[in-house]
Amino acid sequence: MDTSTYNLIDQPWIPVRWAAGARSRSDEDLPDRVGLAQLLLRSADIAGLAVAEPPAHSALLRVLYALAARVTGLDEAGRGDWDERRLDVLEGGRLPGEKIEEYFDRYRDRFYLFDGQGGRPWMQDPRLLEQCDGSNTAGVNKLIMTRPSGNNHAWFRHGHDAAPDLPSTADAVLHLLIWHYYGPSGRCSAREVDGVKSASATAGPLRTALSYHPEGATFFHTLLAGLIAPPGNVRREEDQCPWEWEELPDPADPPPVPRGLCSRLTACSQHALLLMPNDDGSRVRDAYITWAYRSGRIPRDDDYVIWQTSQQNNRYPRPADAARALWRDLDALLLEHPPGTAQPKQPRVFDSVYEIAEEMRVRALGFDQEGQVKNTQFIDATTPMVLRLLEQRQPRTAPAVGRLRQLGELYGTRLQRAVKRAWREYIDEPKASGETWAAAAAARYWPHAEAAFWTHFNALDRTGAALNGGLDAPGARRDFLRLAVTAYEAVTAPVTRTQPGARAVSRARVELYGGVRKKKTPAAAAEEGPQP
Repeated sequence: MDTSTYNLIDQPWIPVRWAAGARSRSDEDLPDRVGLAQLLLRSADIAGLAVAEPPAHSALLRVLYALAARVTGLDEAGRGDWDERRLDVLEGGRLPGEKIEEYFDRYRDRFYLFDGQGGRPWMQDPRLLEQCDGSNTAGVNKLIMTRPSGNNHAWFRHGHDAAPDLPSTADAVLHLLIWHYYGPSGRCSAREVDGVKSASATAGPLRTALSYHPEGATFFHTLLAGLIAPPGNVRREEDQCPWEWEELPDPADPPPVPRGLCSRLTACSQHALLLMPNDDGSRVRDAYITWAYRSGRIPRDDDYVIWQTSQQNNRYPRPADAARALWRDLDALLLEHPPGTAQPKQPRVFDSVYEIAEEMRVRALGFDQEGQVKNTQFIDATTPMVLRLLEQRQPRTAPAVGRLRQLGELYGTRLQRAVKRAWREYIDEPKASGETWAAAAAARYWPHAEAAFWTHFNALDRTGAALNGGLDAPGARRDFLRLAVTAYEAVTAPVTRTQPGARAVSRARVELYGGVRKKKTPAAAAEEGPQP
């Protein structure tokens, strides 16, 4: 393969799952991977992406949302109602083929992955060849975040920088996207601009965050559901994707602030990369990875995350936590103003998603990681068909989901408190953490609590007639309590054979039921008055 011919529009690099009944337009089998053009043209025949790495899936979705917005004209508020125009596209059943071909014809030269003639390789900065030290590149083990590099610990696999396995070009593109969206802060390869050399990068826009995406029956529905109405005063000439820029931005200047839909989806990277192909372009042999802007930071503002507020009144995205099941976030997705001291805010993508389809799932994609080096675990979870219960559509039933989630959380919290107290009293150490017992109890409780949650969720009223949403709150309370008691007894059983252990376990059990209630003073009781 000639390195100058690898164009992402046509080359098959995106893994897909075809919808049932989809047929090839020739006698050949349907391909496992497709290029950008075929993905958009045949989105109605594709069930979804089959990207193995969740952060790559999340990043690629944002690129595809931007492309779908461009070819449908939904990247601008324009004339008429934006929601009506989106429904017109939906009724057409497919993305407009003529517009797709027109767009890719216009920007074809910007979608080449490799360009050794001083051009613009896609989502890369060719200036790094001169601005970085060619003898001290990042290497492919650094590019592939699941590999150990340098002195870092091994995560998924062992490897050696001196003789790395070269990734296929298709896999390298996906990891290029992971770096743009989830790249770490801290030290990176040195880059010299205007005589000043520096080697410090800012974290990517989705670093540590968990993002949520509506999923329809086909990828066509998924793309349309993922689009968000753009600001009314922004024109597409002011809202460009990186491959649409006439010139690359000056890295010595602060980064340009994204103004519209497409730039917010694709132009928030804080990293600059350049991939180096092997002789035939089938694999990537090396990579430059460094900072994109010397000073300043692009404001974090993503429409696919749950935004929360810290005690210091700082806004931040709900972090990805591999130990937290997706159902525990469900009320924050369905409710416009979900409860919680962190003041969580529903992702903006769910504002009008119910207009696309009655039956839609939510997929959560993320990377449990620290702000700098440490990467812990990928997160990829999908709910059943839940978006029909959005508060905008089911003002009675949706709050019941929040109540159900709160009950599950309540007994999980009480269980943790109980086992920690039992451990402290057993070893007679008031400051002991009891984290070992707490982790063991959580491992027993939460998977079963998830099953109980979905059982009660499936029994909720779908008609909107029931005042309480059809929630059997007493039954749910009994089920979660039973699971907490079972987990508590299993974790504490080994110490109950001794008198001190049995005493500690027995005394701490009360925490499962809310603990010992403090007695009210006579004055407080008189102020409250008689109880019903």
